[in-house]
Amino acid sequence: MLIRRPPDVAPSEITPRELFLRRREFLHLAASAAAGVLLPYAPAGASPATSTRSPFSTDEALTPYRHVTGYNNFYEFGSDKDDPAANAGKMSTSPWTVAIDGLVHKPKTLAIEDILRLAPLEERIYRLRCVEGWSMVIPWLGFPLSTLLGQVEPLGNAKYVEFHTDVQPDAMPGVRHRLLDFPYVEGLRLDEANHPLAIACVGLYGDVLPKQNGAPVRIVVPWKYGFKSAKSIARVTFTDREPRTAWMRAAPDEYGFYSNVNPEVDHRRWSQATERRLGDFFKRKTLMFNGYADEVGQLYAGMDLRRNF
Repeated sequence: MLIRRPPDVAPSEITPRELFLRRREFLHLAASAAAGVLLPYAPAGASPATSTRSPFSTDEALTPYRHVTGYNNFYEFGSDKDDPAANAGKMSTSPWTVAIDGLVHKPKTLAIEDILRLAPLEERIYRLRCVEGWSMVIPWLGFPLSTLLGQVEPLGNAKYVEFHTDVQPDAMPGVRHRLLDFPYVEGLRLDEANHPLAIACVGLYGDVLPKQNGAPVRIVVPWKYGFKSAKSIARVTFTDREPRTAWMRAAPDEYGFYSNVNPEVDHRRWSQATERRLGDFFKRKTLMFNGYADEVGQLYAGMDLRRNF
């Protein structure tokens, strides 16, 4: 299967050319070496490859590339869904480092090239469900988030992990306009972060992440609403206290810490019982935990998911 990008969006416009070429070379080399896992979607003009998909992948139809990269939330670049694609080009992603600190034995600062070498990359086709009632199915490229977190050996009293998005005011109009209290902070309970469904993501559709989708590295937590999957990560902090996330600070009555996809818990201003897959006309029922209840339901055994929304 050969997926072509819109002709007006060249990879060199998404990521600086030198870094793009270096990363893409690594992605192909790493994927080829990863027990037969090859990049399944080639850029325009290249030969398509085959892939051994992750067993976690869904077989649902993929959302078209133009929707995945042209319609999303990234408030650093504006509040409209097309603002990230329009405004993210000025963000610098080279060089890029991620500091990992807090309640750990071995705090580290890793360059993106070091992160790419931590583990074989694999394709994971996950659903993404947003609180506004729309959803996508995206072929992500990454590795278990637990591999990244394990590099620093968390202390026994670490219970949570915070993810901080980079702040570049000159390149991010949403930061200048104070749309949220930046830096954007998201958080997970440590057992959630270490669950095998959660990944450190460095690509989609078989290529490096576009800036508007969270380049050069983001997290993907598919059983939660999309805003929990923090983008363009610059810092990861282990803590013993529940993180006060960006949306909890902005609207605590509307956005809880857990933010698990739950059709029985409405947003304060709309129902979450149904969703519309981008590209579809009709709505569909929202699935508990976004369809991953069998995999993650035990994480919340005995919890009141209305109170802990």
